[in-house]
Amino acid sequence: MVSLIIFLPLAGAVLTMLARSESAIRWSALLVTSATFLLSLGLYIQFDPAVSTQAVPQLSQISDLWFPDSMDIKYFVGIDGLNLLLIMLTTLFGPIVVLSSWTYIGKNHKPYYTLLLVLQTGVTGVFAAFDVFLFYIFFEITLIPMYFIIGIWGGENRVYAAVKFVIYTLVGSLLMLVALIFLGYAAGDAINGGVFTTDWYKLVAFNMPLGTQNWLFLLFALAFAIKVPLFPLHTWLPDAHVQAPTGGSVVLAGVLLKMGTYGLVRFCLPLFPNAAQDYAMLFAVLAVIGIVYGALVSRAQTDAKKLVAYSSVSHLGFVVLGIFAFNVEAMQGAMIQMINHGISTGALFLIVGMLYERRHTREMSDFGGIAKSVPVLTFFMVLSVLASAGLPGLNGFVGEFLILIGSFSSTLLASPWLVVIATTGVILAAVYLLYMVYAMFWGTLNRDENRDMPDLNRRELGLLIPMAVLMVVMGLAPSPFLAKSEPAVKQLLETIETKRLAAEEMAGAISAADAPPSAVNRD
Repeated sequence: MVSLIIFLPLAGAVLTMLARSESAIRWSALLVTSATFLLSLGLYIQFDPAVSTQAVPQLSQISDLWFPDSMDIKYFVGIDGLNLLLIMLTTLFGPIVVLSSWTYIGKNHKPYYTLLLVLQTGVTGVFAAFDVFLFYIFFEITLIPMYFIIGIWGGENRVYAAVKFVIYTLVGSLLMLVALIFLGYAAGDAINGGVFTTDWYKLVAFNMPLGTQNWLFLLFALAFAIKVPLFPLHTWLPDAHVQAPTGGSVVLAGVLLKMGTYGLVRFCLPLFPNAAQDYAMLFAVLAVIGIVYGALVSRAQTDAKKLVAYSSVSHLGFVVLGIFAFNVEAMQGAMIQMINHGISTGALFLIVGMLYERRHTREMSDFGGIAKSVPVLTFFMVLSVLASAGLPGLNGFVGEFLILIGSFSSTLLASPWLVVIATTGVILAAVYLLYMVYAMFWGTLNRDENRDMPDLNRRELGLLIPMAVLMVVMGLAPSPFLAKSEPAVKQLLETIETKRLAAEEMAGAISAADAPPSAVNRD
C-alpha cells in the first residue's frame, strides 16, 4: 500500500499525458490524486503507534532489486510515527492543488498537471523512504517538476526565481551526497561486513566517531536548513513563492518545506546525536532570529503573497527550535506544527490566489472593504489568519505552545531568554496577519471593481472547507494526532541519548588507550 500511494500519482502522470482534451487532463489528475488520498486514509486507520516502534516499521516494503550484493542499497519504504501525518498531508494537498489550478492555469495544461503528479510521487517518496540513498533520489526528483512549475507558469520574474530555487537546493543536497557516501562506507566497514550500506536502521545502529560526526552533521544539516529554510539561508523562498502559481505555492509551503524539518528529525538527530546536541544552541539561536526577522519583514510587505511567504520563515523557525530542544514536548510540538503550518499557510496561499484571479493584483492597497462584497471568503480568510497567528482553539496554537513549553524546560537550551524572544514571534504574527486582514477586507469600499467581486463558488468552497475543519479539529482535539507520533518521538530521543553516551564512552576509551603509561606502570 505504501508503494501504491507513492507511485499511483506517477501512473496518473502517464494517464494525464495520454489525455487529449483539457477537461480530460484536469479530471484524470483530480481522480488520481483523490484516489491516492483515500488510500492513505487506509494507512492512517491501520496504523498502530505501538507497532511502529518495533525493529522494522509496519507496512514496510523492502526489495534488493536495485544493486548487486557489493552494495547494500535497496528500495525500502514504510510508515512510522514520524512520517505518517506528513504523508497524509501530502496526499490531502494532491486534489486540493489540482482543484486550485482549475481556472488559474490558462495554458499548457497537460505538462502542468503531469508535473504536479510527478512532484507528489517525489515528496511522498521522501517521507516514506527508509534507505538514505533512496531518500536522496526522491529528494532530488522533487527539484525538477518544481523548477518547471515556477519557471513556466510563474510570474514576471519566474525564471530568476526557479533558477535560484534549484541552485540553493542543489548545492546543499550535493554536499549531503558527499557525507552520505562517506557515512555509507564507514558504517559498512564497521557493522556490515565491509559492504557499503545506506539502510537507515543500520546507520542508526552505527556509532560514528565524535570527530567525524561534526562535519557529517553539518553537511546533512546544511542541505536541510536550506530546504526549511532556516535564517540566513531563506532568501530563495520569497522569490519562489511570489513567482509560483497558486498550486505551486501551496505545495511549496504545505509539504516541500517540511522535507527540511523532517530531514533534521529523521537523519541529523539519530545519525549524529553528539554533534546535533553540540550544535543545538546554534540552530536554536538561528531559529529564533528567523522567527523575529521573518515576522518583522512580513509586516513591511505590501504584497499579500510575499507577506505570507515571509511568515513561513517565522513559523518554521518555531519548528526548528522545537527539534533542537531535545525533549518530548518540544519535539511533539515540532511534529504537529509541521502539519499545522501546512494547513493554515496553504489555506492563506489559496485565498490570496483566489483574490488574484478576481483582481489580478496582490497589492493590499488595491483592496479594502471587500468584506462587504465577499463575506464567505472573508470568513475563511479570518479563520486561516487566526489559526496561523496561534489563536487558542485553532491548530496553530497547539504546536507553538508545546514548542515553547518544551524549549523553556530544555536542558540544552539553558537560556530562558531565548524562549522569551521566540514568544514575541507569536505577538508579531498577530500584528502582521491582522494588519493584512484589515488592509484588504475592512475599511472603505471605494473601488468599483471590488464592489462587483464574486464570492466563493462551489469549487473554491470545496477547497477551503476541509482545511477549515482541520484547523478547528486539530485545535480543539489534538490528542489523536499527537498520539500517532508520541511513541516514535520517545523512541527517537531514547536512541539519541543511548548513542550519545556510547560515543562518549568510546571516545573516552580511545583517549585512555592513547595516553602515556603512568609512573606506577613504568615501575
